[in-house]
Amino acid sequence: MHSLGKNIRFRLFGKSHGKHVGCILENIPSGMRIDIDVIKEEMALRKPKDGIGTPRKEDDDVDIVSGITDGVTDGTPIIMLIANRNVDSSKYDDISSVPRPGHADLPAMIKWKDHDVRGGGQFSGRLTAPIVAAGAVAKQLLSAHGIKFAAFTRSVGNIEDTSSRNIDDALISRKYATRACTAELDEKMKNEILNASKDGDSTGGVAECVVTGLPIGFGGIWFDSLDAVLAKAVFGIPAVKGIEFGEGFKLSKMRGSESNDQYTIDGGIKAISNNMGGVVGGMSDGMPLVFRAAFKPTPSISKEQRSVDIRTMSDVTISVKGRHDPCIVPRAVSVLEAVTALVLADVSAEENIP
Repeated sequence: MHSLGKNIRFRLFGKSHGKHVGCILENIPSGMRIDIDVIKEEMALRKPKDGIGTPRKEDDDVDIVSGITDGVTDGTPIIMLIANRNVDSSKYDDISSVPRPGHADLPAMIKWKDHDVRGGGQFSGRLTAPIVAAGAVAKQLLSAHGIKFAAFTRSVGNIEDTSSRNIDDALISRKYATRACTAELDEKMKNEILNASKDGDSTGGVAECVVTGLPIGFGGIWFDSLDAVLAKAVFGIPAVKGIEFGEGFKLSKMRGSESNDQYTIDGGIKAISNNMGGVVGGMSDGMPLVFRAAFKPTPSISKEQRSVDIRTMSDVTISVKGRHDPCIVPRAVSVLEAVTALVLADVSAEENIP
């Protein structure tokens, strides 16, 4: 199992072409009412959209095995299973010894001689399904304390949303297939994905997450800082290759007089700007938590690429077959939200907020 968190602990298990993927969520307080429809809504957002997503369609019905009875948590670990029903392993027969460029195949094949490459095995994005299910529970835990989450697609390929966005804008993205904030951007991002797909290729992009309601001082310092624990968890999402908070790398080109978020009294202490993304010294400054995650292009593409056969130790070429998203960003937006909720729920337990 793969674990996240120290207080509210999340454990992930399964493989892409196994019978199930699932998770265990521990230390959720008893007596908390869980809206099952909210879990269904979050799972629906993660599903692939026609044309721009994988042809593999799964029901993604969440089977709550234990921990929630009649919609109320009972204090025992919440175990959730999601069946893998639409599995086609035949496309992997010819590449069992040929690592796909950009995948975890090469190090996994060398490290584990019996590594199952089908669908990416335990490295597959399929395992993000239970992350979203557990994240829906964590969101409900935190929403009772005024903490809200929303994420959206900041860019796909060369199409970038350059406007300043708040949590309300991010919530609007839930109605668009690409998780863009406007209909115009949604159309442009769709075309960017479709053009890559027509070429037998893929594209990457950036997802942005916004969290409001964190009290000043929420978080830790040094290796337990809020941005550090979030970064560790976010890098656990398949295909994430970069993360930045607030103005991120742009801060390196500013002077302190430009980057500093100065304070004022406005119904309490508030910052005039939010260049730091709501985190200073590893703790919340009361401003919205804002960060972005960069996702690489989907590595499984039909374009011919160079690889090797590790059995014969010879050069070969590979064209990846099967069913894959030409861009994972639209589906990854809900995963980014869920991982964030799980991390913040764990930190909140440390700070005795729930």
